[in-house]
Amino acid sequence: MKPSTVKYLSKKIMEAGEIPLIWGHFGVGKTDIAREIASETGRELIILIISQMEPGDLIGLPARGSDRTVFLKPDWWPDEDNVLIMIDEVNRAHRSIRNAIMQLLIDKRIHNHVLPEGAWIMGAANPPDEEYDQVDLITDPAFMSRFFHLELSPDVDDWVEWSTSNNVSPEIVSFIKEYPEYLSSDTIVSMRLNLRPSPRSWYKLANVLSLMSEEDIKNYGYVVSAAIVGSEAARTFLSFLENKVQLPDPKELLYEGKNLDKISKLSNEEKITLIFRINNFFESLQEEDMIAILNDQDQKTIADNLKKLSDLVPKDALFSVLRFLNEMIEKNKGLKRAFYDKLLEEIAITLGDSSWMEGI
Repeated sequence: MKPSTVKYLSKKIMEAGEIPLIWGHFGVGKTDIAREIASETGRELIILIISQMEPGDLIGLPARGSDRTVFLKPDWWPDEDNVLIMIDEVNRAHRSIRNAIMQLLIDKRIHNHVLPEGAWIMGAANPPDEEYDQVDLITDPAFMSRFFHLELSPDVDDWVEWSTSNNVSPEIVSFIKEYPEYLSSDTIVSMRLNLRPSPRSWYKLANVLSLMSEEDIKNYGYVVSAAIVGSEAARTFLSFLENKVQLPDPKELLYEGKNLDKISKLSNEEKITLIFRINNFFESLQEEDMIAILNDQDQKTIADNLKKLSDLVPKDALFSVLRFLNEMIEKNKGLKRAFYDKLLEEIAITLGDSSWMEGI
């Protein structure tokens, strides 16, 4: 996303009491966005570079009280509510610091220090690729689910507008206008996140959407939804809002072949969303469900209906189901591994074409 979009959505997210986390390469303007938001809203900006901090810098030092030990507020702790706290270099920080910051994200407090009611929080991180030293790929879903994840990429028009008000030399501005490819060599941001919906993430999304107009939702609804519930859930949610079509229920489709006749009328995007829902259905099966499927020989019915589905959706889309089941085999052990292995074998036999299994 270009800086102006990230700035606009970050402000909306914080107005709703939630926390944006901006992912971007060095020098693309993450801190500048925080400064501009703070300036435009009359807030003091506090930047915490947590990669350079220790737990004591967050909690404060212990001191002797009348009859117990108390912790003094750290020197950065705000007393007024018109403040914006930017937590920078989130995935460069030691795990102990991220654990300490977790309470700030959950309750807007650390130990016995409580933030003023109107304080805003935002975060920033570099993408976890091999170019950055000591940048972690954070896989803790409990930590990452606290944020709305926004990708920041450089944009020539935004930069030219910004440079005009920041006294950048006209020669530099003219050069970038003429050769926009030299603005930045890093145009792709790979966060490597696997965001999944949860009751908490839907609640957070509802908080933000409640402050957005119909025009905002039309323009940014998918972006802000995908930032907290993941792209698959966001795509289905936006289709639901737009009243495009009610997608077939995966269980009814796989067990009964119900609504197969409606699939040919779906757009390619809706067909891909249906495939995502089928994968989610397989992943959500509990062990008792798997035992029931195997006992009732329902894996044969599922395979038959997937074969019918293969004539109605792009081959690459259905291939993703096979690849997903293969990933589940590698990821799981015991009964679950045996179930996914048996199901994939049954589907392969039913499809009756070895080309389906190539490349898995």
